[in-house]
Amino acid sequence: MVDTSLYAAFLVAALALVVSPGPDMMFIVAMGGRGGPVAGVMAAAGVAFAMLVHAVAAMLGLSALFTALPTLYHVLRWVGAAYLLYLAIKAFRDRSAPAEEGGTVGPGRRRAFWQGAVTNLLNPKVILFNVAFLPQFVNPELGHVMGQFLVLGVTLVVMGFAFDASVGLLSGRLSSMLRHSRRVARGLNIFSGTVFTGLAVRLLVASPK
Repeated sequence: MVDTSLYAAFLVAALALVVSPGPDMMFIVAMGGRGGPVAGVMAAAGVAFAMLVHAVAAMLGLSALFTALPTLYHVLRWVGAAYLLYLAIKAFRDRSAPAEEGGTVGPGRRRAFWQGAVTNLLNPKVILFNVAFLPQFVNPELGHVMGQFLVLGVTLVVMGFAFDASVGLLSGRLSSMLRHSRRVARGLNIFSGTVFTGLAVRLLVASPK
């Protein structure tokens, strides 16, 4: 179904993308810092789910709407930035007690998953990335173009989740060890809020090209 030489090149390019620090990785680190290892892994799962949605959209040609309708790109960009700022405000205002004192720390599993998914889905840069990246490794002469898109998209999702989940797990375990102090717990919340704010600003000032 896929061109083996193109798929090999895709694996190399995908690996480089997966291990390179980016907004998704920073978001997962921040979520692990707020909620511990489970929250970090669930945030990675949410990001992976969103990436699968993006891949399917690219396969169906829906993502190309953002290249034809620049206004739609900017609307989604502002909505995504607003959501990240909302998460930042929640982190800054979090006064939860450390876990050993009976307080609840950070978002729950389901919330961490959906926050990771929504943050990625509302990032138009990811949509445009799929439009530009995936077609380079599709060979129309083989036919089954939609199937090739799906194979590439699923491969990228699996590789991304494997690495991001490890990052979320490690950052969560580190934060769990540090959260015995109320001051440290507060500092981790401030760190997470700062990361969310930085991602929001990055999304607002980023060029669509």
